Amino acid sequence: MLSYDDLCRHAAAFPSLAGMTRSEFDLLLERFAHAEDQVRAASRTTSEGQPRRRAPGAGRPHDLSRADRLLMALLWLRVYPTYEVLGFFFDLHKRNAQLNVRSALAVLETLDDFPFDRPGRERPKCRSVAAVMAAFPQVRLIIDAKEQRTNKPQGEAEQKPYYSGKKKCHTLKTQVAIDPCGRIESISGSVPGSTHDLTLLVNDGLLGRLAEGEGSMADKGYVGVEKHHSGVPVVLPFKKPRGRELTDERKAFNRTVSSHRIVVEHTMAQLNRFTVLRQVFRGKHRERHSQVTRVVAVLVNRRIEVRPLKTYAA
Repeated sequence: MLSYDDLCRHAAAFPSLAGMTRSEFDLLLERFAHAEDQVRAASRTTSEGQPRRRAPGAGRPHDLSRADRLLMALLWLRVYPTYEVLGFFFDLHKRNAQLNVRSALAVLETLDDFPFDRPGRERPKCRSVAAVMAAFPQVRLIIDAKEQRTNKPQGEAEQKPYYSGKKKCHTLKTQVAIDPCGRIESISGSVPGSTHDLTLLVNDGLLGRLAEGEGSMADKGYVGVEKHHSGVPVVLPFKKPRGRELTDERKAFNRTVSSHRIVVEHTMAQLNRFTVLRQVFRGKHRERHSQVTRVVAVLVNRRIEVRPLKTYAA
């Protein structure tokens, strides 16, 4: 049986299984314990959706300690085993392993929020001018889309929206927006892979939540965004005209944009350290994928606070 105490005796294996060091895990455990108590105290229904008749925390205690339940959830995110395998490692039935993971994810999702998921008046302003790229001082967000393969839905009508012409397979797509330092500021809900990046951005309304004078940066997949948000400055690379070449000035501009956009690729790489967002997603519900992505984003932001991403000057 795998447990937190056993893993502590193998410190080198801790990041490989939990996605973080033991010291980072211990700090997360403190916040997780407080958040779990708050979630239980605020709940008015049981896990089956029935009205609560006893005080929060009543009933049979968990077979596993709080540290083991958190470790189980992080191992599922980092390694992405089946619930059958996960239950084997923690000496649980696969259904109990699944319920423990879902409960832990619901708590982890409350640990942090993303500023641009709140109304503009409530979110904090940009930290400082130094935190914004000198070459593009109006840029507040760098936006990109992430696609992940998913199981092929049954039935032609159900599977068609999920087929991505770019990836040549069935995918789920999520929009990720970061600040110039790489911290994740917004995570959209998951949508079928055939959804265009620009359509996802417009429907999400992210640019509409920018303050006056703030802008964003994106790749060539968002060409045409000015038609929907004419008052928002958006830095985009130039697309090569059909049958012609880009001028030297435009090539130089594209290189400058790429040197600043690379930070979003680094953040995507941090998300992909968790196998649950790298392999074929086995879940049947998009809401579950959205929750998993947000939880991993919370963990990535905590890691970036400890180990800032490398940035490049133009």
